[in-house]
Amino acid sequence: MKLTAERPLANPEAAARKLVELAKSIEPVQDGRIHIEKISAPFLYTLNASGEEFAVGIKTAVEHGWLELHESGNYVRLLQAETAN
Repeated sequence: MKLTAERPLANPEAAARKLVELAKSIEPVQDGRIHIEKISAPFLYTLNASGEEFAVGIKTAVEHGWLELHESGNYVRLLQAETAN
């Protein structure tokens, strides 16, 4: 008997890919900037992911060179989104 549900976004690679997918669906504002809340809200509330899954997903996407996270943490920028697919 299984008491807990599977968490597909617990895998860092899957979380990073989903974050890139969300970022690709958003119109950037200035210089390709995407406000972090534009991807965090759907990730956390629509996909029911945890804050830890979000943090690990962002870190993994940055490590792979798919996203650039501004030092303030207020926005991200897509770098090589095609690689994430």
